[in-house]
Amino acid sequence: MDATLTLLLSEVDNLKQQLDQIRPLPVEALQKIQDAFEIEYTYDSNRIEGNTLTLQETALVVNEGVTISGKSMREHLEAINHAQAIEFIKDIAKKNIEITEGVIKEIHGLVLHGIDKANAGKYRDVPVMIAGSKHIPPQPYLIQEQIEAFITGYQKLKAEQTHPVIISAYLHDELVKVHPFIDGNGRTSRLLMNLNLIANGYPITNLKSNNEAKQAYYTGLETSHTTGDNIPFYTLVTSAVRDSLNQYLELFK
Repeated sequence: MDATLTLLLSEVDNLKQQLDQIRPLPVEALQKIQDAFEIEYTYDSNRIEGNTLTLQETALVVNEGVTISGKSMREHLEAINHAQAIEFIKDIAKKNIEITEGVIKEIHGLVLHGIDKANAGKYRDVPVMIAGSKHIPPQPYLIQEQIEAFITGYQKLKAEQTHPVIISAYLHDELVKVHPFIDGNGRTSRLLMNLNLIANGYPITNLKSNNEAKQAYYTGLETSHTTGDNIPFYTLVTSAVRDSLNQYLELFK
């Protein structure tokens, strides 16, 4: 494994150990911090995909049911759906339910709920191209086979006791590569990544949506999907997990 990534994983392990030592965390404080993290995650994950709600507007829509003037119904639904999808992955993680094809489709169904009824939770039946990318996702007839290979790959990594952060990065990277849905692949992949992180005792990890972070994110995915070199993307995810752990520790120390 790459030396930088190995060092980052060592940092993550150290921080995770520190967090585990101060658990159980105070319930009331934990709830408020988790709520703030989840709103920020919903905001950034949607913003990566072009949603124009601000962080404050996202909070108002999700927490207060406020309708924001000048913003589309789709943008409101994207915020509400994403918040509900977070609750779903937290529940799955808590119940220790295995990640399966059915779970992935359920997450996607929540992401597109009320936005695209015909395609929510269903694989695409048309070929797609990704704007600005040289990677061409598989034809529709290959999706089922590739998703099965993707799940098998995940199970193999688990059986080999691969680091949970690396497995989380794999889940995100590979699902986006297959691009099984007509829309909502990015959000679903980031939720799947976080499902595995939460299940392994990590806090929600947010991939930022500012221009610089977004560029690094897309470049990492593009490199992985066109050259097979997943180290830059895995490093990006691991750095984000480290930042998330640091934030938690700062708030609870």
